[in-house]
Order: sequence, then structure tokens, then C-alpha cells
Amino acid sequence: MCIRDRIYVDDLGEGFPFVLVHGYLGSSEMWTFQKEFFSKDYRVITPALPGFGESHNVKSLDSINKMAKEIINVLDQKKIDKFNLIGHSMGGMIVQEITKLIGDRVNKLICFATGSIGDIPGRFETMEETREKLKKEGTELSFSRVPLKWFVKGDKDKNYFLCENAVKNVSLEAADNALLAMKNWRGKENLKNIKNDTLIIWGDKDTSYNFDQVDTLNKNIKNSRLEIFKDCAHNVHLEQPDRFNNLVKEFISK
Repeated sequence: MCIRDRIYVDDLGEGFPFVLVHGYLGSSEMWTFQKEFFSKDYRVITPALPGFGESHNVKSLDSINKMAKEIINVLDQKKIDKFNLIGHSMGGMIVQEITKLIGDRVNKLICFATGSIGDIPGRFETMEETREKLKKEGTELSFSRVPLKWFVKGDKDKNYFLCENAVKNVSLEAADNALLAMKNWRGKENLKNIKNDTLIIWGDKDTSYNFDQVDTLNKNIKNSRLEIFKDCAHNVHLEQPDRFNNLVKEFISK
């Protein structure tokens, strides 16, 4: 584990690099089961985005493009040329943006519980509503309310504690900047330009991203396939980690 270029980056294992980008209110630790599994065969890179998780003391960013460039900077500093890439939720927007900027360096792309429109039509509440509630409720109440929707079992899920850990030191400014970044991001027009082999993963109980969101990705990214997890919500990688890991490994190993 190390600090690289301001933000926290966990760098485990050896082999072909696999970069994992977390979502809103996430952390490097949110990939705990993936780090353990994939570091046996791959070099696993899991940054904590500025303002979040282990990088909570780093100034946050207010655009998806800036976040993408932050990750690219990490990879350049580590002299990583080609890599596999996965992004969850907001991280899925970031990896689409990374692919837009340096798609020739991305081997396999995985868009997980995400979409191509930052304002996320069909979400359990609009981005603006979340921003307003964040400012009215404060971080403690907002950060306990939103992650509940990411699991079918809510806070009764055995891995819910990873969400609790991730939000401990996140500021209102960092959260609001991320919400603003998502709200203003548009990626649909670029989908036709993504030529990379792409796996799209979605849980059928996800109330953050509905089926239309992942279906749009699947229909507009030429070399893509969609895998749906039954009875999973937004955090499939924590609700069904074994199946998730095996599916992803099969995809990136081909």
C-alpha cells in the first residue's frame, strides 16, 4: 500500500495490470474481495478518488473528466501502459471517460452498475434532490440513507460495513462535488466510439441505475455483452462476490 501523486493507491500482486475505480462514497477498500481474488494472477491497482475513502484528505474534484485524468496520471506515474479496467457506478462514468481519452491503452473494459448519462434517469431520486438533501440533512444522515439502497438487504448485508468505513471522513464538499460532476457528465455520444471488448454488469434490483441505462450501454457499445445478476442491487461485487469475481476473471482472461 502506498501514497502516489497525492491520492491513495493500493497496488497488489504481479502480472497484467487491472485497474478498479470505485463509485460515489466509495473507497479502495470497497474492492476488498476483488483485491484478494485478482491479485493472485494480476497486478491490481485500486485508487481512492480525491476526497473519498483513503484519499479523504485530498481536495475533491468537480468533473468526471478531471477524475479520469487523475487516474491516468496515476497510471503514467507507475509507467503502466496497457491494462484492464473496471468502474462501478460513478466509477463507470470515469472509466468511460478514460477510454475516451486513452482507449488504445485499455485492453478489456467493464462497466458495472453504471450508465451513460450522469444525471441517471430513473434513479431513486434525482441528483439535484440528493444534493439538496445532503445540504439539508448533513453528511451523517445522508451517508447513512443513500448506501442503504445499494444492497437488497440494506444495512443487514454482511458487507455493509465497507460502506460505513468508506464514508467516515468524507466531507460535504467532496460529496457535493461528486454529485455535481455526475449531474453534468454526458457519455452517450461517445459510446459508438468505444471499440474495446466490454462487459456490462447489472443487478436487477438496482434502484440507482435501471435497465434502460445498462441496455443503452449494451446497444451502443459495439463489442459488448450484458450480464444480469438476479436479486442483487447496486453493489453486486459485495452481495455476490464469488460469482462476480469468476465472471470478471473469465472475461479478462480471454
